[in-house]
Amino acid sequence: MRWTYAFVDRPAEHFGRALRFWAAVTDTRTSGRRGDRGEFATLLPTGAGADACAKVQAVTGGEGGAHLDLAADDVPGLVAAALRLGAATVAEHEGWAVLRSPAGQPFCVVPWHGESVRPPVVHGSRLDQVCLDVPPSAHEAEVAFWSGLLDGWETWPGSRPEFHVIEPPAGLPVRVLLQRLDEERPASAHLDLACADIGATRARHEHLGAAPVADHPHWAVLRDPAGGLYCLTGRDPETGGLPRAASCDRPVAPSAPPLTSSGTSAPAHHC
Repeated sequence: MRWTYAFVDRPAEHFGRALRFWAAVTDTRTSGRRGDRGEFATLLPTGAGADACAKVQAVTGGEGGAHLDLAADDVPGLVAAALRLGAATVAEHEGWAVLRSPAGQPFCVVPWHGESVRPPVVHGSRLDQVCLDVPPSAHEAEVAFWSGLLDGWETWPGSRPEFHVIEPPAGLPVRVLLQRLDEERPASAHLDLACADIGATRARHEHLGAAPVADHPHWAVLRDPAGGLYCLTGRDPETGGLPRAASCDRPVAPSAPPLTSSGTSAPAHHC
């Protein structure tokens, strides 16, 4: 697996809003639409030499969410590995495939086209994480699946039992956080941005059309103009890491303040 893409999945009727908003907050430009229904677009970095790592998809039915694309130089090999680990095939296309994880989270395996340069931090933030929100009954198997599939990635429990981090090798642009939900409901996913200053990033996003949903000591939940929920998290945009006292990545001191869930109406988040 050579590259990763974070996909912003939004209802088709709000696709234009999603494209405009996510291009603005990531300081990118949108590619031409492609696909049988014009349902795909790529967010292209404006800086010279950087490769794209985020795309937007128009979906029919439901509110959308997020998913991962895994770019490989051996697509059949990565698909076969995923199936051995418990994934199921959703659709096969010429050169790429749509799969579901054991918990039911869709993801795609696509060809690698030589992407290698991560986009820079923009305005003190970076879209760098897909959070998989997993029901309790499926969480352990889902952690085992992604830890096994993402060969060469670091994987460790978070500071609280509901979190598990899977961090890519240096240079890959998107990492994975698995979060065990408080209730049994279908698996879903949302996007996280690492922010040097959550307040400043939130103000910029609201100016661009986002609506605040919930504020917490180390993260904020917002709704984009297309209706999708996402989080701003207090992490280093360069490394993705967190201050030790607030970290949900690696174990923290027992005196670290507890982090609470934001409930089921928004991403029941972490940090």
